[in-house]
Amino acid sequence: MSKEETTNKETMNENENGNENGNGNENGNGNGNESPTVEEKTEETTDPVEEMNKKYILLYAEFDNYRKRTAREKADLIKSGGSDVIKSILPVIDDLERAIRANETATDLEIVKEGFRLIHHKFMNIMQAKGVKAIDILGQEFNADISEAIANVPAPNDEMKGKVMDVVENGYTMNDTVIRFAKVVVGQ
Repeated sequence: MSKEETTNKETMNENENGNENGNGNENGNGNGNESPTVEEKTEETTDPVEEMNKKYILLYAEFDNYRKRTAREKADLIKSGGSDVIKSILPVIDDLERAIRANETATDLEIVKEGFRLIHHKFMNIMQAKGVKAIDILGQEFNADISEAIANVPAPNDEMKGKVMDVVENGYTMNDTVIRFAKVVVGQ
């Protein structure tokens, strides 16, 4: 064989081997561009799906952690929520204890009365600071939204009919919401 024939055969073999090994394209121009196989196409289409699934799982886990954290914070708040009210009432308890000790040896009744008025005043100021107010209903028209009639008595005059004549137990509001209805006696 001549040199030319040997070179031609080698070139043909390379072209055939190149196409079989995927080193050339279907057109046989040998520029190295490969067409994707079926497996590669499947991998490309599942990557966005897997990515979205991972994002979904992370988002779900983050939301679950948020839900648990807020539930724990809410439980802690409920547990210790009344502590500020209790702390503000403690000085009144101290005053009551001092008054009890002082009353054991007190001889002047007016001083004892004045002491209890001061303690009551202090306590009501603390309650008002927390948004609690007494309902002033004596002499006003009976209102079932803020009071509860426990008795009806004959009115001394026509002007007092349907009005509150006596308050047996004060009612209270907290931030304009009734927390305890006043128990009253209504004139008829």
